Amino acid sequence: MSNKPFDDKRPKFPKRAVVTAGMPYGNKALHFGHIGGVFVHADVYARFLRDRIGKDNVIFVSGTDCYGSPIAEGYRLQHESGSFSGTIEDYVLENHLKQKKTLDEYEISLNLYGASALGEAKDIHALVTDKFITRLYENGWLERLTTSQFYDSKAECFLNGRQVIGKCPIENCSSEKAYADECDLGHQYMPEDLINPKSTLTNETPEMRAVDNWYFRLTDFFDILNKYVNELENKDNVRSLIPVTMKETLVKPIIYIRKEGMPRYLQLRGSLPKHEADIENVKNSFVVTFDNLTDRETACTILTENQIRYRTGKTLVPLRLTGNIEWGVPAPVLEGVKDLTVWVWPESLWAPISFTIAYLKQLNKDINTWQDWWCSKDCEVFQFIGQDNIYFYGIAQMAMFMATQGKDKLSTEPSDGQLTLSTLVANHHILFLDKKASSSGAIKPPMAEDLLSYYTAEQLRSHFLGLALSQKSVSFQPKPLNPNANEKEQDVVLKEGNLFTNVLNRLVRSCFYTVQKNADNILPYGQVDQTIIDEAKQTLLEYEKVMYKTEFHNIMNILDTYIRQANKYWVRNITIADKENNDELRQQTLVNSFYQVRVACIMAHPIVPKGTEMVLDYLNMKESFWNWDHIFEDIYFFCADPKQHQLKFLEPKVDFFEKHPSQFL
Repeated sequence: MSNKPFDDKRPKFPKRAVVTAGMPYGNKALHFGHIGGVFVHADVYARFLRDRIGKDNVIFVSGTDCYGSPIAEGYRLQHESGSFSGTIEDYVLENHLKQKKTLDEYEISLNLYGASALGEAKDIHALVTDKFITRLYENGWLERLTTSQFYDSKAECFLNGRQVIGKCPIENCSSEKAYADECDLGHQYMPEDLINPKSTLTNETPEMRAVDNWYFRLTDFFDILNKYVNELENKDNVRSLIPVTMKETLVKPIIYIRKEGMPRYLQLRGSLPKHEADIENVKNSFVVTFDNLTDRETACTILTENQIRYRTGKTLVPLRLTGNIEWGVPAPVLEGVKDLTVWVWPESLWAPISFTIAYLKQLNKDINTWQDWWCSKDCEVFQFIGQDNIYFYGIAQMAMFMATQGKDKLSTEPSDGQLTLSTLVANHHILFLDKKASSSGAIKPPMAEDLLSYYTAEQLRSHFLGLALSQKSVSFQPKPLNPNANEKEQDVVLKEGNLFTNVLNRLVRSCFYTVQKNADNILPYGQVDQTIIDEAKQTLLEYEKVMYKTEFHNIMNILDTYIRQANKYWVRNITIADKENNDELRQQTLVNSFYQVRVACIMAHPIVPKGTEMVLDYLNMKESFWNWDHIFEDIYFFCADPKQHQLKFLEPKVDFFEKHPSQFL
């Protein structure tokens, strides 16, 4: 069938694509938020792209984030309590294997699920890290700073990021936990700004001691990042959450001073660095704005010395790259500074490059082949993350990737051979029973593996897509885990899955059983009605457009409409055919319905791969069935002999899309 009338309306996809999913820390198994908030969405898009542009043109990678203070602290606590007796490598490996097992159970089709501190990926990641940071240094984007670090004099040691806890200094932050220089909502600040810090080792107030570390000159990227954000606002496949959140940080350094501090501020105003103050119509506090971070920090010192209460606002701060935590990727030796390790957040940003190299090496590809994926205009990188991580991926990563271009003439549109700037796909929070759940918070999230005691993976995959996390934070409300659930009401988690286990399953089974009964299990041959073809083409066109925008909840809406209409068509026409014993109508209904089954299964394939691939198996056809190069072809295109194509025999009561056994009780 000709596609020309539709080609000019179709979105353009890259020739090749890398898909990544945010890396879980190596101190835990996966909870429902990892799966439902990131991995399912990334997997559906990766599977779609494999169908759309060819499976050899897509690499889907992620891995365990092995290093850093969360892992070191988790290991320390378990080791000291006696609940874990192995090494820290053993600890990370155990959690990595648990994570990988869960991902497999949820049908997450990663080409590689690596680990930054394990196996061959460890060595590759160390090499990539060394080269990346050295490149930043050679291009002039690093500075060696002497800064203050928390030191517990009672424990006689420097404290890593998670061994200090206090109150976030950022104005209006609702974080329940703020660590040395980052709160659990992703806000960045200088360690000395943390409010009421306490050591988790001794509960003592730590002192500040001077240390030398390497910092990335992130504040120098203020203008080009603002330019980049403005460009993102005009891209139709970038969710508005990305530029909106990035803009919150791309503002000048600000201090909020309490209203009662105004008289004292007015007395000191002349001694503060150059600034602007909005002291008109003050309610609870007023805003003081500085040209640069250095001036603001000087002002903070003066205000503190004069006992004036204030809070700082979001702004760009230098990005710390190194530290003295033992459990980390070794930092390159620069200017003779030795024995430093890399802070976990920066190295996790280029870890997907390391995993890509590790995967290509498994395929016996040349080590430089990775550049065809990460440094080519023919390839687009899609990174699926949670909203709390937009600062790191949208601000820090983009600036560092641009910094590898050189010292001058930085561009938001890298040329071939330069690191591409990823397309970020960020979801809002997925809540649990209307509360934000966190393994380190008061509300504990259900583990992803435990949910499989109540639902199939494909039921959960369908539901997580339907939650519309691209639009807002949404609550996950599984009836078996909800103490306030109404026994008489349907489990909301099953709503999307029922489209497949009930409606599509019934349609596919009916087609097969009818052919077995009336046509010797030979696929009925004939011309599909034009109205059926036109409806399918328009649906596929809309599906492709929505998938391009990663609006997954709308994908579920499109599928719901199409599958239910196809089922109604079948029931209406086959009922008449059986009642009137009309073989001609039955034949045409089968021809049309098998075509609709093909269209429905192609669209559902990324979401419910197990069930749709079972349909393909019983159709007795090859994997080219999923190829979008043939998307507008009818089902006979895939038959060697369209008029005598034998289907696989379907035994009674066999389901293509299964319900969980507990749902039959």
